Amino acid sequence: MLWFSGFLEKLVTNEDSAMQRAERGKLSLSQMIPELDAECVSAASDQKVSLPAGFSVKSLLEELRDSTTVNKHILQTVATLRRQGLLTGVLANQWVDDSGCGDSSGRLLSLLGGHFDVVLQSCRTGLRVPEADLFISALKQLGVPPKQALWLADDEKGVGAAEALGMTAVLVKDLPEALKQVETFTGAVTGESYPASCNPEEVSHGYVTVKVTTPPPTNTHTIPALADAGFRVVSLDMKGYGQSTAPPGLCDLVTFMDKMGIPQVTLVGHDWGGSVVWNMAQCHPERVRAVASLNTPLFPVDPSKNPMDFLKTVPIFNYQLYFQDPGVAETEMEKDLARTFKIFFHGSGDEVTRGLFVGLPDEIPRSSILSETALQFYITQFKDKGFRGPLNWYRNVVSNWKWLCSRPRAKLLMPALMVTAGKDPVLLPVFSRGMENMIPNLTRGHIEECGHWTQMERPSELNTILISWLKDTHSNMGVAVTPKL
Repeated sequence: MLWFSGFLEKLVTNEDSAMQRAERGKLSLSQMIPELDAECVSAASDQKVSLPAGFSVKSLLEELRDSTTVNKHILQTVATLRRQGLLTGVLANQWVDDSGCGDSSGRLLSLLGGHFDVVLQSCRTGLRVPEADLFISALKQLGVPPKQALWLADDEKGVGAAEALGMTAVLVKDLPEALKQVETFTGAVTGESYPASCNPEEVSHGYVTVKVTTPPPTNTHTIPALADAGFRVVSLDMKGYGQSTAPPGLCDLVTFMDKMGIPQVTLVGHDWGGSVVWNMAQCHPERVRAVASLNTPLFPVDPSKNPMDFLKTVPIFNYQLYFQDPGVAETEMEKDLARTFKIFFHGSGDEVTRGLFVGLPDEIPRSSILSETALQFYITQFKDKGFRGPLNWYRNVVSNWKWLCSRPRAKLLMPALMVTAGKDPVLLPVFSRGMENMIPNLTRGHIEECGHWTQMERPSELNTILISWLKDTHSNMGVAVTPKL
């Protein structure tokens, strides 16, 4: 076994190995396993040695996954340090777990995200420990200079890399001794006994700022039905919409899950929300139990084609080109909010067409799918902040594309649902053709006499499709508790 451990170590330390490419985000777990299997067979042949009977990389990784735990003393020490005003972080060499069995990975990441100020995974950054740039990125996010940072690791390479940047580093061989060195460096008292006493005055309090109001009208037809079916439902404003803020960053949903202590979720999205849930499923599959999209198909990322060039070839997407110039569309849409939302929200049987406002009459009738209460809600929500936040989603298309091109492009292995609407004038059902090639476990739903606002126009049909799929999906996963949506 010692020989075999050395054999694997020598193999995976090669920068071109499948594991190192996976840890840099070039491959996902499902892509890495067969390549690493082949590398092991090839290396064994070159060295004229025999692999153990029944050897497979998959079984080794499953054993590793099942045995992975976080030492409770470390978590208690971290909590003590944070109570005393110190910042903490984790740098981990990990791969994107798209195996479809990523519940343990999701729990681990949720645990770390809830305890540490910064958690950096190599597969998200394209950098590995002990590469200097990964340390520099962590220090930058924490706002700490190297001389004020302490690095703990159980490998000499990581310790050497940290010291080379001017950090103090501790090679962990004996945990109690290492924690004593933490005390010496920080001046904090971490305590000798575990668990620590619970003094109410020392309890750390934190907040996830969530606007608790009546859900947006587009979701009021769906949320009660899902809740009545036994699901816990959380409805979030899209970034930049409603009362949400729009700070920089790519992982707001992951951060929210960590703060709420939710390891995995089933995601349901519509329009831009559909794009978000597909991207979340691709980039953070270990945190997604299942995923559903209304109207918005999964558009495969093509590194060779700029998305703006694609938009120019499809006339129905002309409005997205119009949205690119900051201030132009805002001025038109914010001029008369009531008229704007009457144009936006119409059913498949209404005569008003969706698109730019030029040529449309001043007086627009309110569609039956938009109640007066809902109209006033939207006017109130957009009166102060306007449309800049929502329109910036369209202006960020190229940046999103560039970032996604750097991510592993593997198949989505979790259960998925695609609901198409026959009368949607923009997100045409034909755009969803071939999704089975990317999503083997795809279920489809279709509502023919329905326009773009599916949950408003055909709530009963949609709820039937959603609830049936959710029950089947979670039943097949053996979920014994109320699932979290």
